[in-house]
Amino acid sequence: MARRLLVAVPTMRDPNFERTVVFVIEHDDEGAVGLVLNRPTDATIDEALPDWASLASAPAVAFVGGPVQQQEAVFGLARVQRVEDSDAWQPLVGRIGTVDLGADPSVVRADLEAVRVFAGYSGWGPGQLDDEVRQDGWFVVDALPDDLLTSDPDGLWRRVLRRQGGELAMVANYPRDIENN
Repeated sequence: MARRLLVAVPTMRDPNFERTVVFVIEHDDEGAVGLVLNRPTDATIDEALPDWASLASAPAVAFVGGPVQQQEAVFGLARVQRVEDSDAWQPLVGRIGTVDLGADPSVVRADLEAVRVFAGYSGWGPGQLDDEVRQDGWFVVDALPDDLLTSDPDGLWRRVLRRQGGELAMVANYPRDIENN
């Protein structure tokens, strides 16, 4: 499931993951790590990481990457002009990759176009994510580069489901509260 999206089923009620889209960065026998792509905060990038503010992808705020280590762990995704590995940028999907936010942006790469900052991450222990998928807790779909730095995080859940077509496209219309339908 690495490098794919987890889209929360509409009946998921865990407040950390309700109606989320999670990009899975790593998934192996030891567990999985991902970032929630559609949980923006009110904290602007110029407050959190002023050196990176000029590169912030709209909306220029920090995102909650997940419930794990929200106060300690900071992750960055960045879009570059050319896909070339470097010490401070590692490719994930298309021209989007992880970036070392501890480095000076002018030193990381001259071709940086945009960055998104995440506080915390989503993590699963060995076999945990596989079990959740088997129990129909997530839809697993392909990621597009634009998903990772979307300018419309609030519409991402529906947009990803709609582009799948068929039954998943219909799920995009599932009401938040079925009792009010």
